[in-house]
Amino acid sequence: MKTLFTLMLVLLSFGSFAQSAPDSSTTVLNAAYAKAHSEHKNVILMFHASWCGWCKKMEASINDPDCQKLFNDNYIIVYLDILERPGKQNLENPGGTDVMKSFNGDPNGGIPFWVILTPSGKAYGNSYKPPLGATTGTAKDNVGCPAEADEVAYFMSLLKSSSKLSDQQLAVIKNRFLKNKPASTNAN
Repeated sequence: MKTLFTLMLVLLSFGSFAQSAPDSSTTVLNAAYAKAHSEHKNVILMFHASWCGWCKKMEASINDPDCQKLFNDNYIIVYLDILERPGKQNLENPGGTDVMKSFNGDPNGGIPFWVILTPSGKAYGNSYKPPLGATTGTAKDNVGCPAEADEVAYFMSLLKSSSKLSDQQLAVIKNRFLKNKPASTNAN
């Protein structure tokens, strides 16, 4: 009995130390594309890191009880972990930064960076909101987690063009994302 208890304790201890490495970005994307194809949905690919507060706000907004079903009915949402701090690189999906670059993302341009994709990998758009009069944006135009009215409007336009969301459903998502706007720090 004592031997069995010791063996169970050793096995439980081993299990707590054994961590599997994150899937490669190729594995994550291939699974997302296959699921999107079979479910007739598009993909939202999100690049994030464990330390990123705005990444957490983006995920919380998508998973808000008022929004989660709307997103899940229209998209396969996947995350690639990139740009972790020293000592946390084991959380990164191998190849994630290269995938970001393949969608014209700049690792120095901040995260979250997201791309809305067809099941075949064609981009509808990404989080780089084009400046007025331009057709594409750059890293300095990254809306990350949309919060300001113009950022949210841009995000809504991409959702509208890449989903079957109704205007009423888009309004629910819009209202939730507008709650991400930081409180004013003016003390007048």
